[in-house]
Amino acid sequence: MDDTTRLTSEQSIKLFIQRDYSEGTAVKFQERFPSELQGRIDQGKFTEIIRHINSIYDEAEALSCKTFMENCCSCLTGYLLLLCMPTHYEKCVKRAARYITEENENTLNPKGIFMLDPMEKGLRCIEVCITTNRR
Repeated sequence: MDDTTRLTSEQSIKLFIQRDYSEGTAVKFQERFPSELQGRIDQGKFTEIIRHINSIYDEAEALSCKTFMENCCSCLTGYLLLLCMPTHYEKCVKRAARYITEENENTLNPKGIFMLDPMEKGLRCIEVCITTNRR
């Protein structure tokens, strides 16, 4: 199966970096470099961005003492605790969104590339938009 799906219009090309289910159902995106990005961004930098996103979601789904206690306290309070504080998973999702925004501003946008937060697509894929009219 192809790692990316391509949609084109006059102003932009949209790529979809699909989920990688080779290691189970954990949130992980494929790290293969799309040929459409060749010459626009360094392959190593793009792979580093995807790996960092994968590591944030890996941390979000990891079990730890903190997440265990968070779940126990939530259960004991009838899950009312979740109204008062964000969960570890929610914090990691926000951190991933901040990281993507940061990379868009610092690295991707100047090269005519825009990456959408995968949460907007239900964690099914990462949408990458490439403008065909470079400034």
